[in-house]
Amino acid sequence: MLSINKSKFAALCLIVTALLSTVKLYAENERTLAVEQTVVTKHSTKVNGKKFSYQATTGTQPVWNKSGDAIASLFYTYYQRTDIKDNSSRPLVISFNGGPGSASVWMHVAYTGPRILNVNDEGYPLQPYGVKTNHYSILDVADIVFVNPVNTGYSRVLPDKEGKFPSKEEQTKMFFGVNADIKYLAEWVNTFVTRNNRWRSPKYLIGESYGTIRVSGLALELQNRQWMYLNGVILVSPTDIGIKRDGPVRVANRLPYFAATAWHHKVLNEALQNKDLDDVLSEVESFAMNSYLPALTKGGFIEQSEKQKIAEKVAYYSGLSIEDVLGSNLDISNSFFWKSLLRDKKLTIGRLDSRYLGIDKKSVGDSPEYNAELSSWLHSFTPAINYYLREELKFKTDIKYNMFGDVHPWDNRKNQTGQNLRLAMTENPYLNVMIQSGYYDGATNYFDAKYTLAQLDPSGLMSERLSFKGYRSGHMMYLRRKDLKQSNQDLRDFINNTLVKSDQPAVYLNK
Repeated sequence: MLSINKSKFAALCLIVTALLSTVKLYAENERTLAVEQTVVTKHSTKVNGKKFSYQATTGTQPVWNKSGDAIASLFYTYYQRTDIKDNSSRPLVISFNGGPGSASVWMHVAYTGPRILNVNDEGYPLQPYGVKTNHYSILDVADIVFVNPVNTGYSRVLPDKEGKFPSKEEQTKMFFGVNADIKYLAEWVNTFVTRNNRWRSPKYLIGESYGTIRVSGLALELQNRQWMYLNGVILVSPTDIGIKRDGPVRVANRLPYFAATAWHHKVLNEALQNKDLDDVLSEVESFAMNSYLPALTKGGFIEQSEKQKIAEKVAYYSGLSIEDVLGSNLDISNSFFWKSLLRDKKLTIGRLDSRYLGIDKKSVGDSPEYNAELSSWLHSFTPAINYYLREELKFKTDIKYNMFGDVHPWDNRKNQTGQNLRLAMTENPYLNVMIQSGYYDGATNYFDAKYTLAQLDPSGLMSERLSFKGYRSGHMMYLRRKDLKQSNQDLRDFINNTLVKSDQPAVYLNK
């Protein structure tokens, strides 16, 4: 009989144990995406002074083709209060970010979720990186699911039964376009709602930036193809939802944003600088629509005296020189403004949030070298989301979390999402829409958002179901602590005000 002394046997056992642990570790950390997987963790929090428990479900859920084959799997995080016995009347908020090609990270760990970035009160990075309790989260009034479309976050295209991935052209047709995106996500949402028994819950879509195109289109797609009716759609920093803002309108609509930014950086005339921002913007908006826009429509046939007068007023409101305005023929580009406003101080301002400052190699030129705000945000968000998902929510994988994924070429044709949202509202008397915008957002400026809201329903018959909220921050207004509190409260009020009483039918009345 073979004999092994005790010390050698103990050492062998340690080696075997280590090998088994390594195998387990590799199993957890495979780079192949699981088509379906869930990890559930239990937590507690305090929102608006009230404590409650909740659970977080991180996982993957497939996208199927017509043949029933899984062609992609989407990563999601689902938060539910666990002290609610009956969720039939509890709202469900389905959250998307933008890009296209952006993960759900931004609103997830900076806006509505129960845990948010470790940043200062103005939204700038702090170390150590990580997350902290969001005392303003809407989780007190609604459950939330954060969805990552294909190639964002951990979501990925899947190979076929033979292990082959679809070509770029096939992927674009299936996923990467305005209407393809809406179609497959509507199917995915249907499956999620069914699996989680949320058909009776009041449902809301919230989208940021490109996500506003997504949720505007989903409102009608869910109604007409999935027979799922919503109570509300929230558009955060909305982009072009198919309601065009071209030509003179596009130029005139920039001026209120220019004025807000110049006011923030204290470069306006003393008479304006001493006013409250809301009063300044009201004045500039009136000038933009009633004087600036008509002047721009005249193009090269405008009288020189009128052109001079308009240029002086545009310079007065924008903080730029009259020479710059005249040299631009009244049409000041965003990039020129970002480069020029603080040129004398050799500073540039951010695109998505003009509170952020940058330093270029050269002060000359007509556009900044980089986006100061985006560099700052990635500084904060990337370590935080990777830490949070892995260490707090226990979702472990070696797949890279794509902050921005490869979704190009993106098919932007046939973007009728704004009209689709209007039609969804007409077909569903319960459906309400709210826009949230930051005054210092130069990519999707707030006055464009107001214009979109005004053009969404030209009849004016649904104006009571349309609302706008503005904040003294940028594209992600919630990064500023004061606006984080207010914007979440505005969401909370919107949800509470659009919940329907049991005796209130979905019907138009002939008053």
